[in-house]
Amino acid sequence: MPSVRFFSGETVPLEMHKVRVVQKLTLPDIDTRLAAITAAGNNTFLLQNRDVFMDMLTDSGVNAMSDRQVAAMMVADDSYAGSATYTRLETRLREIFGMDWILPAHQGRACENILAQVLVTPGSIVPMNYHFTTTKAHIVLNGGRVEEIIHARGLEVTSDEPFKGDMDVAALERLVAEHGAERIAFVRVEAGTNLIGGQPVSLANLREVRAVCDRHGLTLVYDASLMADNLYFLKTREAACRDLSIREITRQIADLCDVIYFSARKLGCARGGAICVRDEALYNRMRGLVPLYEGFLTYGGMSVREIEALTVGLDETMDEDMISQGPQFIAYMVGELDRRGIPVITPAGGLGCHIDVMRFLDHVPQAQYSAGALASALYIASGVRGMERGTLSEQRAPDGTEPLANMELVRLAMPRRVFTLSQVKYAIDRIDWLWQNRRLVGGLTFVEEPEILRFFYGRLAPVSDWQQRLVAQFRADFGDSL
Repeated sequence: MPSVRFFSGETVPLEMHKVRVVQKLTLPDIDTRLAAITAAGNNTFLLQNRDVFMDMLTDSGVNAMSDRQVAAMMVADDSYAGSATYTRLETRLREIFGMDWILPAHQGRACENILAQVLVTPGSIVPMNYHFTTTKAHIVLNGGRVEEIIHARGLEVTSDEPFKGDMDVAALERLVAEHGAERIAFVRVEAGTNLIGGQPVSLANLREVRAVCDRHGLTLVYDASLMADNLYFLKTREAACRDLSIREITRQIADLCDVIYFSARKLGCARGGAICVRDEALYNRMRGLVPLYEGFLTYGGMSVREIEALTVGLDETMDEDMISQGPQFIAYMVGELDRRGIPVITPAGGLGCHIDVMRFLDHVPQAQYSAGALASALYIASGVRGMERGTLSEQRAPDGTEPLANMELVRLAMPRRVFTLSQVKYAIDRIDWLWQNRRLVGGLTFVEEPEILRFFYGRLAPVSDWQQRLVAQFRADFGDSL
């Protein structure tokens, strides 16, 4: 990939695009921010967007579209069946992934629902490098269980390991030997791994997983939602990929897989999703669930305008300049925080910057949802909305016990082509202030705890008056500044 060096010696990401449409932001004062997070039950998902300055909750469905994507939306064929718009998407997916059988869906978790209903049976096992919340929920709902077999280095919060999302292939072999291939519903690889810092998966590791699947007759499913970032890391970190084009790397990935599914809210910068299937018989088993849950086979719950935007977005994902912008901004933010001694997951992965809460708030127990507490504190201090990725994102065991997450993270997602460098510097500055005052931050406790996916809409309260003390310190340090 081309590099641009600054004569000053400074290392900053250079945007390879220009901004032509803007959206006004507001930065509420700190008292308003405290009132807003209190009304939201200390759950950043429940904040009103009007109260948010920088929305770093997710990169799902909030990436900026290109001029070509917006233009494509104007030529959509608004037909219920047989739409030429869908034919264009189908053609593009076949061209990129080399699979003949395509099923559209309204987003990634809809794809997971279909896959789980068809492939998961009571007592079956789904090995994967690491789980995602909705993926695990669909598998469990259909009577299966998830076995996480991430390589041990994947859970090291600081390292120089380039592919921390790799699966432990020896553990996969042991799992098959112990339970038998007939118990394995499918093998899932998520690239990159959302819940452990957006860490990428190497092509070499995927080849090894494919070899195990071939030996035991197992179906290999690839979650490509974060594939754009993973392609960047393959191109820049894996020697075997450096001389390949992005399209060539993508096809090598696809050729190793039986099924590829994705959320277009991430991959393609639109709203929707799809399942690409190599085997016609498997496609036919899944096909009937699309009109049942999603819509007809040629729109799958998506607007035809979104389908047109997605078709262009997938093509643009093959552009090195497009896929490099997010990882480069993330690397800048991670590097600046790390330079200040603020604990972050290294090396920088995709999706966003991830703060390591176990080191940031080492005085707050995991059982008091320390990552959720830090996300709440960061919003109070800055108006920046991040997402808790830790124990709060897990589910209670059937006996009511609380399984503690492997990591407690606050994820600061970096939607593609949305923020300016000055805004990222603002977020870094407020995180730095919070780090200096971290002893003021306390824990949270549930006041309303839903049974399923509680992190989306549960409500919590602080265990003490720590939020008021944090506001008082902010006023002492910043005066009337926002």
